[in-house]
Amino acid sequence: MSAPLFADDLKFLQRMLCSSGCFSGPLDGAASSTLDAAETKLEEISNGIASSHGTFDPRSEKAIRSLHPKAQEAARQFLTALRAAGVDARILSGTRTYAEQDGLFQIGRAPGDTRKPVTNAKAGHSNHNFGIAWDIGIFEGGKYITEEAPYTRAAALRPPGVEWGGDWKTFPDTPHYQLATGKKLAEVRDSFESGKPFVNV
Repeated sequence: MSAPLFADDLKFLQRMLCSSGCFSGPLDGAASSTLDAAETKLEEISNGIASSHGTFDPRSEKAIRSLHPKAQEAARQFLTALRAAGVDARILSGTRTYAEQDGLFQIGRAPGDTRKPVTNAKAGHSNHNFGIAWDIGIFEGGKYITEEAPYTRAAALRPPGVEWGGDWKTFPDTPHYQLATGKKLAEVRDSFESGKPFVNV
């Protein structure tokens, strides 16, 4: 049995379901039969996308299914293209809650933490927080590859409408991909937090 969700977690789930077109509110952080039905609806949509575009390794599957349906489609299309090109790529992360994002942001910044920072984005300032971004890992012989060249080659196979973090001028992030929404991040965040769609379903 999974652990019970707290109000903040439930509100995040409600926002995700609203943005996916599966829930119409309220955004009150409370459990309900309507919320359960919305989760079931999203699961059915995700199953249909997986049936159409193929399934992958367990970690990739978990990450993909955390995404907005349109991002799920794009991520599966991308992995299919990479595998067809002989690239052993996997999706290592998908959607992050605000709490998870803040936890990552504190790495290398908290008092006494000597680790290198892994993100410059606070909660609500990463497209991972809105279900439209994912990170890949490339493997050779079962070993995780960190060199940039394979990731740069992989980016050429991304489907239309997907942006690559390697194109960023500051803090390039070559494993990172996200749906192009045509909106500023602040606009996406405002829509997400108010339960309004920001990607065509």
